[in-house]
Amino acid sequence: MSTDKPVGIVLVSHSAEVAETVAELAIGLAGGGTTAPVAPAGGTADGGLGTSSELIAAAAASVDGGAGVAVLVDLGSAVLTVKALLAEGDELPDGARLVDAPFVEGAVAAVVTASAGGDLDAVQAAASEAYDYRKV
Repeated sequence: MSTDKPVGIVLVSHSAEVAETVAELAIGLAGGGTTAPVAPAGGTADGGLGTSSELIAAAAASVDGGAGVAVLVDLGSAVLTVKALLAEGDELPDGARLVDAPFVEGAVAAVVTASAGGDLDAVQAAASEAYDYRKV
């Protein structure tokens, strides 16, 4: 996966509004300049709460530049949906990876790292390390 394009980020939430807001927050906190491509994939196709394999696959395709796609999720069934898409093998771009990370903090770390030119391994590590952020 050698490319000069950044890693793409997909944010999967049960709510379209949550996915869109977290994407906006992460992009905003990534600072000025060019940010990595980020796509929210929230809710169901009819606008309800839940997850949609079609919305996730479309979001992943939209951010895929060849450097890999980091997929962060909010809750349990979103994990299952992404795992099923990965198992099917042809629904998500090559190099798509489910990242075990807290949704908000992980999204910010992933977008910042991808925007700075980090590869998929670095993006995954930064997002996962967000579990260690202490608030007290």
